[in-house]
Amino acid sequence: METKENRPIEPVFQVLSKENEKINVYKIHPKDGWGLCDFIAANEHRLDLYFPKTKEANLTPDLSKAFAETKSKEYENREEFLYTIKPEGSKKIIGLVYIKELDWEIQQGEFAYCIDYNYEGKGITSKVVDGLSEYAFKDLGLKTLQIIAHKTNFSSVNVAKRCKFTWIKTLAKEYTPPGRDPLDMELYERYKN
Repeated sequence: METKENRPIEPVFQVLSKENEKINVYKIHPKDGWGLCDFIAANEHRLDLYFPKTKEANLTPDLSKAFAETKSKEYENREEFLYTIKPEGSKKIIGLVYIKELDWEIQQGEFAYCIDYNYEGKGITSKVVDGLSEYAFKDLGLKTLQIIAHKTNFSSVNVAKRCKFTWIKTLAKEYTPPGRDPLDMELYERYKN
């Protein structure tokens, strides 16, 4: 007998990498703890600058388990949406995408994303952000999506441009990385048609 607990988890959608590898996008699940911990460990230095809170929250399997459970509840409560990126047929997490800073009055949210170093440059992040943009407009009811990136984070800026986000303005001293001076960040937006 199939129960809710043992039913397969269905992806939100699927994209193809440049090498035609099938990549699935999932809502965060309470059982993603081990995968999150492994992803953080493998990409620790890549996450230092722009994902320090996510990194700190996933340094051990127990922390990752609690993080996955908390983020699943936040997803269900529509407080923040976290998605995992996994190759088809694998439990391995190769990327994360947040829709955060939600303002339901003006129907706006902000993307944050990171990809495993082994999967960088394969077009996956752009395809996932583009697909999640459509999903956010259609299924979540958002009207404005934002990406805030540092001008030297060329990968993130390129994702914004490929996904039809428009540069709006420079945000002075918008983000302060741990132990560093505040950084000016670039604001990009995309609107529901």
